[in-house]
Amino acid sequence: MNRDPFRISALAALPGQRLHLTFEDGWQADVALSDWVENTQLFKPLQDTALFAQVKRGDWGTSVVWVDGEIDMGADNLRNRAVEQAGGIGHERLINWLHDNKLTQVQGAQAIGVSRRMLSYYLRGAKPIPKTVWLACVGWMAQSKTGPMRWMSASGANA
Repeated sequence: MNRDPFRISALAALPGQRLHLTFEDGWQADVALSDWVENTQLFKPLQDTALFAQVKRGDWGTSVVWVDGEIDMGADNLRNRAVEQAGGIGHERLINWLHDNKLTQVQGAQAIGVSRRMLSYYLRGAKPIPKTVWLACVGWMAQSKTGPMRWMSASGANA
């Protein structure tokens, strides 16, 4: 049975407006939310440590909830944030890259030299995104803004 990397199986509130999350695929991480709590009007009530500590898992593990129907966060956004805070590349970067560059998955995969299937794995969180893949995206964006790369001619002079 495949485990959904965007479903939370367990969680705990930690000091400093942090959560310890365990996802269905077994991945665990602490995620800091203090900047969201301080800078987002919706989350300001979570500055109350007693309220923050009342966090619970939402239906089917797809979110965390503090006040039903009022204050919650999606598990996919929390996973992305946790990956990014741990120094990895979150799936939302690739989603945004495709969207911002108006690329389909097939076009995006061709642009960065991976199979469409592998890109799909990255987008749905089934596999971690190697930094080299993100660097290929950044390189593709730089190249697309400056035009095709000029290659050296056979004589060694710039074409």
